[in-house]
Amino acid sequence: MKKYSVAIALLCILCMSSCSRRKESEQKLLQMREEVLSNLITNVLPFWEVYSPDPSGGFYGTLENDGAPVAGADKGLTLNARILWAFSSAYRAFEVENYRRLANRAQRYLIDHFIDHEYGGAYWSVTAAGEPADTGKQTYGLAFAIYGLSEHYRATGNKESLEQAIALYTVLQDQAYDAVNGGYIDSFTRDWQLPGRFGYDGKGIAPKTMNTHIHVLEAFVNLYRVWPDSQLKKQLKGLVDIFYDEIINPETCHERLFFTMEWNSLEETDSYGHDMEISWLLCEAAGTIGDEGLAERTKEMAVNLVNTQMREAWNPRGYLLYEKTNGKLSGKIEWWAQAEAVVAFINAWQLTGNSTYAAAAVATWNWIRENIVDHEYGEWYYSLDENHMPITARPKANMWKCPYHNSRMALETIARIRWHE
Repeated sequence: MKKYSVAIALLCILCMSSCSRRKESEQKLLQMREEVLSNLITNVLPFWEVYSPDPSGGFYGTLENDGAPVAGADKGLTLNARILWAFSSAYRAFEVENYRRLANRAQRYLIDHFIDHEYGGAYWSVTAAGEPADTGKQTYGLAFAIYGLSEHYRATGNKESLEQAIALYTVLQDQAYDAVNGGYIDSFTRDWQLPGRFGYDGKGIAPKTMNTHIHVLEAFVNLYRVWPDSQLKKQLKGLVDIFYDEIINPETCHERLFFTMEWNSLEETDSYGHDMEISWLLCEAAGTIGDEGLAERTKEMAVNLVNTQMREAWNPRGYLLYEKTNGKLSGKIEWWAQAEAVVAFINAWQLTGNSTYAAAAVATWNWIRENIVDHEYGEWYYSLDENHMPITARPKANMWKCPYHNSRMALETIARIRWHE
């Protein structure tokens, strides 16, 4: 009898210890949530509110680290569409009037200056004056236009945005979807011809890429939220299958990056930030279309992806390395990969209840706060050197540096951790 009493006492102690650790983990997550929220509304979004609007129309194409505009810089479709998404999403979350105003500004400029009303789709870039510059059609850029426009409709109810998003989806289906091999072709000329610079031997531009398919997936998910079309649902399921069947290497638990039209891999590079990103986007896709079987499948894949990146590229100090190419690990640290790591860790914690992932999310945020956030000029630094010092020569805004990964990380964190309060 005494033996059983001791066992019960030990069990009670273990349960109390476990509950204590869980409570401590949740408290740290709640603290992180408040810090992330503060960073978003007092540091990230104000930078774009103050520095990015171009008095001549739209938003500057390039901003230096201190927010100074680069005169004459072209304006990219991706930057404009990501600004549209960020302020639309922020307005939907907080109902701040200036967020709505900036979202409307981005929506109007995208439709008036980037949409190709003759051939369909949207230009990759326009000049500082808003005239067509690079008139090629990039599936990547069109995906972000769909993402931004569908979010604008979701936030404001603007029917023109929904109509334009559907029109862009339709043209992608008509022109970029590969009905034979599956997936979407990366780039075209203005009139939707295949560019002559495609390189099937890996030396030119790959016909299909992992990165483009990530953003087509998230764009279609967001469009489906406001336009639950049956054909769109079918395309979403097909995209998830493409990741399982062609893009994710099941042996390494990494995505392959570049492909021929027939999905032959052209290069073996491990891109850790993208692997973290797709881990939670696959779950989002399965949940949005309401497929329980797919949700179980994506749950397992998400945890495996996070475990692999955590083991191979995440430093317990709280940062995620960039990539490994031909067996060589890059020491480069990019802003966006850290943001995606936070969401991936939170998602893995929600899926499993394992506090190890919660602790990793907190550690990554703490590292971002101390090393990536620019507390002088606002926003986040683009990247750090090998000594973990900010490379201030890189811009705060250009074709690729936008208020997207970090604002999305903040909004995901706020929504997901509130759910666990």
